[in-house]
Amino acid sequence: MMTIAIIGSGAMGSGIAQVVAMAGNKVLLYDTNEAALGRAEKNLLSTLDKLASKGKISNAQATECAQNISYVGSIAGLAQAQLVIEAIVEDLAVKQEVFGNIEAVVAKDCVLASNTSSLSIASIAAACEVPERVIGIHFFNPAPLMALVEIIPAVQTREGLADEVKDWVSSWGKLAVITKDTPGFIVNRVARPYYSEAIRIMEEGMASCATIDAAMVGLGGFRMGPFALMDFIGHDVNYRVTESVFTAFFFDPRYKPSLSQKRLYEAGYLGRKTGRGFYNYAEGAEQPIADTDVALQQKILNRILVMLINEAADALFLNIATAADLETAMTKGVNYPKGLLAWAEELGWANVLQQLDELYNYYHEDRYRASGYIRNKIAVG
Repeated sequence: MMTIAIIGSGAMGSGIAQVVAMAGNKVLLYDTNEAALGRAEKNLLSTLDKLASKGKISNAQATECAQNISYVGSIAGLAQAQLVIEAIVEDLAVKQEVFGNIEAVVAKDCVLASNTSSLSIASIAAACEVPERVIGIHFFNPAPLMALVEIIPAVQTREGLADEVKDWVSSWGKLAVITKDTPGFIVNRVARPYYSEAIRIMEEGMASCATIDAAMVGLGGFRMGPFALMDFIGHDVNYRVTESVFTAFFFDPRYKPSLSQKRLYEAGYLGRKTGRGFYNYAEGAEQPIADTDVALQQKILNRILVMLINEAADALFLNIATAADLETAMTKGVNYPKGLLAWAEELGWANVLQQLDELYNYYHEDRYRASGYIRNKIAVG
């Protein structure tokens, strides 16, 4: 059993606390906001009661989990932690300050982890006196339900720590993958074309949001279409991640954000949470009808799919992660119907390359350049 401190009692921090406490660890859930800490305790107890009443966990497990969590309002109360997981606002300066404060309290061998989804782990580690103990442990929301956890060693992280953390995460009942400290890590990098290419197709007037969503769900087997998914995630989150990845990749056009989504974000049309996004969620609002033209839908699916495959192939080409971890990340992190590399094998790499080259030759835009990995696959047969 470990003693694990969680910094931040919001939805993500509370979710992580539930995960590690259910696995039998002692949890110190810390927040400077006393009211937020009280809400977190109330919500966690309610969640455990619901899980027990539905038979998903026993009453004994619910009680044990609740007893494993202590609610801490002073950073000095984290002194005994062997692992700290920070889950606060996505602001580098704030995270760096928090890590500096934590480091002054915990033991020298305590591992410090960030749950950031897009910020550089190296930059966070640089604020610490002992940067070699800093690592990324990125859960997906909601943490108790999502199987995947990305583990991100920084350039400063000591050799072997990523494998140790992977063992810890596995003991919590999660699927852990290891990725390089690059913008978006695996999932938020590889998944970008699912949103950006869908918006591009819509902006060109090739098809409506409803038709694109229908193609990806009906023909592609994805659980949600890109526009419904962006509305579900919220444009305050999805757009800002896209913008962050674009900036972090030195404005590579492959990750260029969309003005259409930016305008929704600026208008406060954030999706389901505000009642309006790409779709109107007001009661009685008329919903758009998808075009049922199968040829059109197949064209949409093919275009988005080859862009996703290209991104996965490039991540492998640049050694961002292993092929197995890439496939696990996309099937368990965003619930794709199959791994993108396996999908490419089914379609045929030559077919994928042909479609990418057709897009590149038509648009003459660098966003459609095919990965060297795909060209190498074709070259060696």
